[in-house]
Amino acid sequence: MPLAIADLDIALPKLARKIRVLEALAWPDGVEERFLADWRAGRPTLPDVTLEPRNHQSEIESLEALASQCDFGHPAGQFLAMTARSYATAGRMLGAIGTPAFADYSAQLYRRPDFFYPRSQLTALDAARFFLDTTDALLGGQHIPKTVADIPAQDFAEWMQPELDRFFGTGQVKVMVDPGLASKAIAGASRIRLRASALFSELDKGQLLQHEAFVHAATAQNGMLQPNLGCLALGAPRTTATQEGIAMLAELLTGSIDIQRLRRITLRVLAVQQALDGADFIEVFKGFLQAGQTEEESFRSTQRIFRGGDVRGGSAFTKDACYLSGLISVHTLLRVAIRDNRPELVNHLFAGRLTTADVVRLAPLFESGWLQPPRYVPFWARDMRLLAAFFAFSAFAGRIKLDLIDLDRFVALEEESD
Repeated sequence: MPLAIADLDIALPKLARKIRVLEALAWPDGVEERFLADWRAGRPTLPDVTLEPRNHQSEIESLEALASQCDFGHPAGQFLAMTARSYATAGRMLGAIGTPAFADYSAQLYRRPDFFYPRSQLTALDAARFFLDTTDALLGGQHIPKTVADIPAQDFAEWMQPELDRFFGTGQVKVMVDPGLASKAIAGASRIRLRASALFSELDKGQLLQHEAFVHAATAQNGMLQPNLGCLALGAPRTTATQEGIAMLAELLTGSIDIQRLRRITLRVLAVQQALDGADFIEVFKGFLQAGQTEEESFRSTQRIFRGGDVRGGSAFTKDACYLSGLISVHTLLRVAIRDNRPELVNHLFAGRLTTADVVRLAPLFESGWLQPPRYVPFWARDMRLLAAFFAFSAFAGRIKLDLIDLDRFVALEEESD
């Protein structure tokens, strides 16, 4: 018999918080230094990393039991069940660390780069190759200046905190400098952490505010404010693609993304596929180097892909494959929402950590008032005039076949009109 939604909503976070994916996949200190020292000495050696599988069998059984008690006939019940099973799959993945099954569970959560999306008729790999081919030509012409990163993490944090206070309220979300952080920056509900050793650029200011603060932190904060479905605050693995898709779209719409960042993201998609196809850590590392990344950047990009997998190749963490697929999914949802005169769906995206499908399924609960609209929404998502203009034009521009046009055609068209 289905349990009350309120009881399930209270029980699920207690089980979910025990399954900490990124924490379980973190590499020990010193691996980067040893690898790069061997590399520079001319004796490249695979990193010696052994992560212990996590035994979450008890939580998995409890999560599956909770899912079975949810009412699938109710949108909130379905959301809770799918979220619980997402965490159960993550628990199985962490139990398979270092084995081929790890990549299989990872693909269930985040998809593979070569997963074919029938409706859009493409894969994330297709999108990555398109972006790389386009940006290769631009960078090859030497007309785009390099981004200079020269702002220390502490100085960057001192700039960022007032920006967070203006958006969320004083002290609501805090920025911290973390010497042990693997990523350059990461956001939770109430804090944004910056890697102490990282250097930041002026372009990073807009990018990190839009991505980490105004999307990741904001959706978590909005979820926490939901009186009837607090689980909307959970960063369940099933919501990762949509979260990263919103964040990427925010960067694009606000002019906060640069060509180097776009290439870093797309290169990771290709690298995940290479690792799944059997490339080892050193081969993937070389690929990042050849693409123009520094040795330190190349190590960290490669590390992201092999954490939890096998440095000898064949098994990888596929999370980086979902950034582009998430962007395409969110972009498509918003285009359809505006086309169908459903602008409220844009707002609902920020009401918690949701998938694009959740936004559609939970719409009746927003309409009835059972779910509340979000408090924190970035400016670009509040202005329907801006969004409508952008998506209307992008929909039309997408119909223009650039493969039929070259620069000489512009001259010919003008001469034909004379």
